[in-house]
Amino acid sequence: MDVAGATPIPLSPQLLPAADSNHPMCHRVPPSRTTLPRACPSGTRRTVPVDVDGHLLRTRQASRFSSPVPAWAAWAGARWQTAAMQAGLRVHEGGSGEPLLVLLHGLGATGDVWAGWWPLLARRWPGRWLAPDLPGHGGSPPLAAYTFDGFAAAVAGIVPPSARIVVLGHSLGGVVGLALASGRFAVPVQRVIGLGIKVVWADEDLGRAQAAARRPPAWFASRDDAAARYLRVSGLAGLLSASDPAVDAGLREQDGRWRLAMDPGAFAVGAPDMAQLLARSHAPVTLARGEHDPMNTDEQLARLSAPMVTLPGLGHNAHVENPELSIALLGAYR
Repeated sequence: MDVAGATPIPLSPQLLPAADSNHPMCHRVPPSRTTLPRACPSGTRRTVPVDVDGHLLRTRQASRFSSPVPAWAAWAGARWQTAAMQAGLRVHEGGSGEPLLVLLHGLGATGDVWAGWWPLLARRWPGRWLAPDLPGHGGSPPLAAYTFDGFAAAVAGIVPPSARIVVLGHSLGGVVGLALASGRFAVPVQRVIGLGIKVVWADEDLGRAQAAARRPPAWFASRDDAAARYLRVSGLAGLLSASDPAVDAGLREQDGRWRLAMDPGAFAVGAPDMAQLLARSHAPVTLARGEHDPMNTDEQLARLSAPMVTLPGLGHNAHVENPELSIALLGAYR
């Protein structure tokens, strides 16, 4: 498939209901913004338990490098290997051929947040896909210092240099996708979709992030306490239960105590220069957000003059809330 020449599936712009006249969705939809139609709930979300290495990450029910394909996915022909280490990153992967889809998670999460997409990708994505843990997250080792280029360089290490690539990144992952498309890496990115990127940072936001980066990892007496903390840090509280196998990927256990797998130093990555990242991108960029995402607004994204998509009824972690609706962002490449 020629990704660069793919024709997007047409989506009809529409206005969404708003609580009051000051709601951003009360205004006319800009020509560059598309609102996806509402979709039915995607049903019960199931994840595949994974494990990387006993001393780094303890999970339940899983083998070291792979998980059996669950019964709910077998009918769809879904096949994937999980938790293999590639070029120093823990990576989930599936499918075959091109284009290659790279799914990048947000700050504090892991590649497991895309688990709800895996059976959908088996039916809707024509090529191979990768969902790594970014450095300092999950089973991937930390960086000495965190920059968007540093994250991008690590991701570039797992991507074949000749593959045609589409990057869909959430929050931090969206910024890493833009850095990956800058031409500074030997990666032929042909499209970037940034979902839920925080594009405006106040001094207070940066101050809190820097303070979090300086704190040593907190240890917890129980997995439940550590899981509750992980869900808050990753923004997944209320979306995943503490017992969800995907949560295990974000935890580490040592001598009966638990902590988050994330390196706190990753909070120091700072604020992205979105105007510069967009100007330097060698690939077309689409910015997307959930209608109720508190991390950004329609007006903030519109000021960046990139095509926009609004996912109705969803929040910051739209890809976890409703995989069925969020995967429509890839509609041009089905």
